[in-house]
Amino acid sequence: MMGNTPFLKSPVVSLPGVAHGFFGRKGGVSTGLYDSLNCGPGSGDTRDSVMENRARAMAALSPDATLVTLYQMHSAQAVTVSAPWKIADNPKADAFATNKSRIALGILTADCAPILLADAHAHVIGAAHAGWGGAFAGVAESVVAAMERLGAKRERITAAIGPCISQPSYEVGPEFKPRFIAADPTNERFFEPSKRAGHWQFDLPAYVAHRLRQSGIGTIDAPRACTYLDEASFFSYRRTTHRKETDYGRQLSAIMLTD
Repeated sequence: MMGNTPFLKSPVVSLPGVAHGFFGRKGGVSTGLYDSLNCGPGSGDTRDSVMENRARAMAALSPDATLVTLYQMHSAQAVTVSAPWKIADNPKADAFATNKSRIALGILTADCAPILLADAHAHVIGAAHAGWGGAFAGVAESVVAAMERLGAKRERITAAIGPCISQPSYEVGPEFKPRFIAADPTNERFFEPSKRAGHWQFDLPAYVAHRLRQSGIGTIDAPRACTYLDEASFFSYRRTTHRKETDYGRQLSAIMLTD
């Protein structure tokens, strides 16, 4: 935590030369549905508020951080960052990697799982947005491959999964589970019966961790908070949907090489 903009950290990416943070909804200037650290330009919040919130997050992360984000679309697409870009130029992708200092890779979420990764020895970091669609498509594998192309070694990479929706809060319909079982019968373990017939509770963070392990990642840290249940700390798309609210904010997770 730094200043008035709190964030969470993971021990596995708290490495020399690496700054990172999983920001929640506190410490910003937005009001109403977006109260208060809404960092999503795709929301209906005012542009000035979103930009001020993003600036506050970067000031808390590192005094010389330049934030870049993506046009996220629940894909497995990964890109490499060699220089900062403006929001209007956000590439359509859900993961990125860099070996450049002072560029903060930012992921925006509101129930999906943010992943921050680092190989401090190779001076390479990565970040990914993993909803069920991106995770199923292979976004974890894509970000690891992007980091390897910059010199990282997967056995050295450490990965932290940030706050996301937990299994008790994530009910999915009858069409969902067969797709996962057809891809890998062992995916059965990520589903528990729901109270509603034909529905299931899906364990997104456990599935994301599984895909990271399959990629050969050395160390993985799982989330300890649920975005749906902890309304005071996090935005949640599903909570907004259940309440029939018109929009929702997005929290930021970011990682940066400091030198």
